[in-house]
Amino acid sequence: MPPIRTESPAKPHRKGHLRLVGQPGPDAARRATRAKARATAPAAEPDKPHPALPLDRILRGDCIALMNSLPEASVDCIFADPPYNLQLNGELRRPNDSLVDAVDDAWDKFDSFASYDNFSEAWLRAAHRLLKPNGALWVIGSYHNIFRVGAKLQDIGFWMLNDVIWRKSNPMPNFKGRRFTNAHETLIWCSKNKDAKYTFNYEAMKALNDDLQMRSDWLIPICAGGERLRGEDGGKTHPTQKPEALLHRVLLSSTKPGDVVLDPFFGSGTTGAVAKRLGRHWIGLERDEGYAKAAERRIRTVQPMAPDDLDITRSKKEEPRVPFGSVVERGLLNPGTVLIDQSRRYSAKVRADGSLACADAVGSIHKIGAHVQGATACNGWAFWHFVVEGELRSIDLLRQKIRSEMAE
Repeated sequence: MPPIRTESPAKPHRKGHLRLVGQPGPDAARRATRAKARATAPAAEPDKPHPALPLDRILRGDCIALMNSLPEASVDCIFADPPYNLQLNGELRRPNDSLVDAVDDAWDKFDSFASYDNFSEAWLRAAHRLLKPNGALWVIGSYHNIFRVGAKLQDIGFWMLNDVIWRKSNPMPNFKGRRFTNAHETLIWCSKNKDAKYTFNYEAMKALNDDLQMRSDWLIPICAGGERLRGEDGGKTHPTQKPEALLHRVLLSSTKPGDVVLDPFFGSGTTGAVAKRLGRHWIGLERDEGYAKAAERRIRTVQPMAPDDLDITRSKKEEPRVPFGSVVERGLLNPGTVLIDQSRRYSAKVRADGSLACADAVGSIHKIGAHVQGATACNGWAFWHFVVEGELRSIDLLRQKIRSEMAE
């Protein structure tokens, strides 16, 4: 067992260190008062949207000019589905000679790679300006454009967090049989810069995936059935409408209720529809009047979820800090209670100031947990248990009880 570090009696005890039994400690009343203040302090009020933002609206016009007209550092998240520059030559037909409804619109055509690169750099710089310091951007594309966009992202200063493969469970087959079936698209998720404290709802993604870590390959079908918007002639309203399931995962993973999500290539309005349902504000930018009207009609029918239904599984780091002293002063554990580990090998006694005492040392639940094991660190909330009617209960249950009271 490593030697116990002690303080000279002439010096005050420093926070977090073990003390030999019998050494003078800090004033218990002062520590209890500080612990109570930390446990009952109100949570910081979440950031409110910038008052000048046109929330929950579609703005008509060029996306670059519109983004540059909005307040700097005002948006929490940007989801972008830019033109792919597919470079199609001629018609694409099925084996039965029927015409494939491919993307051949004017907005997807560029004179050259250089022209496309200039366009990409312009809208990405506008997006970078618009994001808050801790904001993030998602951009989706195919092999035709995503690598060129990725290079521009890094040149501008975005910091890549993940590339995500959207694997389509029902892709369009390769009719000519001269290439592999193109069954996926790539999303790049990046923060505004390397040091940004971006949002990632890890526990929510884990819950969404049956308590397994969410991977970066997502199996989601393409947009079809009743979700697909169609015109009076039965044709697709928009050729590249994205499935709501894809946007649900994007927004649930990287935004919070009340955040502002902007889509510079709004199209059929999938981002707005999902954002509204999930309690996020949205802003859509679209230059095509037909797409904009279809998106407005679609979003009007969306019903937002009830606030209680928007709550998600949160990570431990996001939960309010609760000192062990709060458990003692609220009477959830009395001084003198003996705590033991799950294997019943080690024990320590609870003291009035929220410290623990074992045979030869006094300290916090974490320090004593590490000390008795001869370890360098220990999560005391997970290590220590108390006995109720002969059964072991984790002291973390008491912390969760206090947190639930704080949330009421």
